[in-house]
Amino acid sequence: MYTTIAVILGVLLDFLIGDPQGWFHPIRLIGNLISGTEKMLRKKGTKNPHIEFFQGILLWIVVTGASVLVSAALLIAAYLIHPWLYVAAASAMSYQIMATKSLRDESMKVYDALKRDDLPGARYAVSMIVGRDTDCLDEWGVAKAAVETVAENTSDGCIAPLVCLMLGGPVLGFFYKAVNTMDSMIGYKNEKYLYFGRFAAKMDDVCNFLPSRLSAFFMILAAGLGGFDPKQAAKIYRRDRQKSPSPNSAQTEAVCAGALQVELLGDTSYFGVVHHKEVIGDPIRQVEIEDIKRANRLLYRTVLLAFGVMLALRIMVLYLWI
Repeated sequence: MYTTIAVILGVLLDFLIGDPQGWFHPIRLIGNLISGTEKMLRKKGTKNPHIEFFQGILLWIVVTGASVLVSAALLIAAYLIHPWLYVAAASAMSYQIMATKSLRDESMKVYDALKRDDLPGARYAVSMIVGRDTDCLDEWGVAKAAVETVAENTSDGCIAPLVCLMLGGPVLGFFYKAVNTMDSMIGYKNEKYLYFGRFAAKMDDVCNFLPSRLSAFFMILAAGLGGFDPKQAAKIYRRDRQKSPSPNSAQTEAVCAGALQVELLGDTSYFGVVHHKEVIGDPIRQVEIEDIKRANRLLYRTVLLAFGVMLALRIMVLYLWI
C-alpha cells in the first residue's frame, strides 16, 4: 500500500516538476559510477576482445548491484524509522526515475529554437537528447530527430520505468535506470565500446523487450483518443516495427510515424560514420516543426493511459492479496 501511494505521488511529481536544472539527480551518481568503474577496469588499456567483454560484464554487475543495494538500504532505513518516511523517500525516488516532463521540456527547446529560426540553437538543443551527429542537420532533420527521440523515449524514459515501479517499486526502478544509463554511455558499436559495452547493450535490449511492446500497445490506444490516426499507427506498427538495428526502438517509433502520418528513421550519422537504417512510416506528408508538439501530446496521452491501467491492475492485485 505504501509503495502504491509513493508511486502515485512520484508520477504526479514528475508531471508537475520534471527535472529542473541544478537539482540533484541520482542518475548523475550512476553515471559517475559507470565512468569511474570503467576507468578502473580499463586502466591497463588491453585490446583483447574477450577481456574487454568480461570487463564490461563486471562493470554491469557492479553498477546494477550498487544501484539496487543503495536504494534498498535507504528505503529499509526509512521504513524502520517510520512508514510515512518510507512513503516520502519512495515518492522522491519514483519521481527521479520517471522522465516524462523532462523529455517534453528538452524536446520543446528544439521546437522553440526552430520557431525562432535559430538553426544552430536547435542543433545544439537536439544534440542534448540524441546520440547522432547534429551539426549537418537542416531544419527538417532537426525536427525529425526530435520527434524520433520523443517516440523512442516514450518507452525508455517513461513506460519502462513505470512498469518497473509498478512491479518492484523504486528498487526495481533504479535497477532499470542503471541498465538504461549504461547502454546510453557505453552501448555503442564503435572501436572503443564494441566489446566492452556489448553486454550492457544486450541487457538493455532484454530489459526493454516487454516494456517497448507494451509502450507501442498503449501508444496505439492513445492515438485513438483524438487528433491522431490510430488505424495508420497500427498498420505501420505491424509492418515496420522490426525495421531497426535495435529490437526495441522501432516499436514506438513505428507507432508514432503512423499516428503522425510521416516517415521516420533513415540513414543517420554517428561519430562521423553514416549508419544505414530503413525508413519507417509512409510519406503521407513531410515532418514539420509542429510534429514535435504532436509527438509530445501523444507521449503524455500514452503515459497517462498506461499509468491508469497499470495502477488499476496494481490496486486490484493489492486488494485480492489483502
